[in-house]
Amino acid sequence: MRASFVPPPPIRELRDLTRARTVITRERTREIQRLEKLLEDACIKLSSVASDITGVSGRLMLQAMIEGQNDPAVLAELAHGRMRSKIPELTNALTGRFSSHHRYMAELYLHRIDAHTADIEDLSARIEEAMEPFRLARELLISIPGFSTTVAEVFIAETGADMTVFATAGHLASWAGASPGSNESAGRVKSTKTRPGNRYLKGALGVAALSAAQSKNTYFSAKYARIAVRRGPSKALVAVEHAMLTAAWHMLTTGELYKDAGADYFTGRTPAKTKARAIGQLESLGYQVTLEPLQQTG
Repeated sequence: MRASFVPPPPIRELRDLTRARTVITRERTREIQRLEKLLEDACIKLSSVASDITGVSGRLMLQAMIEGQNDPAVLAELAHGRMRSKIPELTNALTGRFSSHHRYMAELYLHRIDAHTADIEDLSARIEEAMEPFRLARELLISIPGFSTTVAEVFIAETGADMTVFATAGHLASWAGASPGSNESAGRVKSTKTRPGNRYLKGALGVAALSAAQSKNTYFSAKYARIAVRRGPSKALVAVEHAMLTAAWHMLTTGELYKDAGADYFTGRTPAKTKARAIGQLESLGYQVTLEPLQQTG
């Protein structure tokens, strides 16, 4: 039997740091959600106008409300930057009944959010020091569309960045929980649900895959769109995660930067099928299609 993957001490320490940052980041998000719920209880709909209620403009407005300012027009004037174009909407959103109880609770949540933010910044600085031996691997990984520095750091912390531990890219994908399961009996496939894997890596990959799926003119966005039409967005995201892991395994094995295959990879691979599909779609809409090749110029 193959031995279990037991990372060396530096990687185990890096894991502790990145996992702690992940947990605290999630707690900070929960505190923001609690603050948003409190504002809604006071009929303050700030989140319907501001995408981040704890941003610069949001914090100024919240602090003013905590200090006793209840005039919506005065609060809306505290908006900065692009938020100033939304002053009429902010005035309506800030019209509510912000009581002394809401002021107390809002101040409590802001203190907790600030404490979490300070912890995250402290952990990030510590992670930056621990990443010193793995800077090259991180540079390689962030060349993958959707891979932020944070995602790359989680990948390195969870896998050790040593791809010799995983015999193939498929082994890595299976270990990470981004491969279809195999539940078959008497020739009947009962389930292809993904196998359980490393939840910290899986969570980071989910963020990266969603970002890559929303990117423009990339192989990953084309792969997502192609599979989502047939099998739904959830399976398409898992397929993108699998493709990302495959790319990461090869990159860390060869030391080469990511080279995108392009958004036209699938159409260029089977041009005859792509052409037939396009013609069929137009004919189903009642059009008669005649194709003529483009004249080459130059």
